[in-house]
Amino acid sequence: MNPSVAHAALIATFKRAEADAAHKFALIKAAAVKGPKAVQAASETAAKAAKRRDSYAKKLGNLGVSLKD
Repeated sequence: MNPSVAHAALIATFKRAEADAAHKFALIKAAAVKGPKAVQAASETAAKAAKRRDSYAKKLGNLGVSLKD
């Protein structure tokens, strides 16, 4: 696979993970009215999504791709 295509694919994956993490954090607010167990589950899911996002960001950083807009 061409390096620029690989970078583009990894950037696209990062963007999806970034959007997923933002969505999961928004779900925490919605879960607040449902009680502490719902908030805990949503928080754990959001933490996993953030970890995934950060992992892709690190891979892109190692390739020298800047994510700053």
